[in-house]
Amino acid sequence: MGYLYIAATIIFTVYGQLIIKWTMDRQGELPEGLFDKFIFLVQMIGNPWILSGFFAAFLAALSWMAAMTKFDISYAYPFMSLSFVLVFILSAILFAEPVNPQKMIGFALIIIGIIVMR
Repeated sequence: MGYLYIAATIIFTVYGQLIIKWTMDRQGELPEGLFDKFIFLVQMIGNPWILSGFFAAFLAALSWMAAMTKFDISYAYPFMSLSFVLVFILSAILFAEPVNPQKMIGFALIIIGIIVMR
């Protein structure tokens, strides 16, 4: 069950990051002025997609709390690196973000690090 909590933490974290990126891409650039930026971002808080991203972050936190009852943090935390891997893969697929050799090396190092830490 502990691994399910870690998986839920990762899934909710990745969903939240991707849905916020998708929503913000649809809204366009931040305004230039500081006050205008603030108003823009405050208005975005009421967007249902942004709210779902915040709720996913809350669920990720609850899942992480549950995971902490099952594992030492030094064992469980390296699994959180998988969120970077999933965001990397899904951002390339969903947002056509560039994949270059440097990113691929970083991706491989994260995977190797997770394997070594286990």
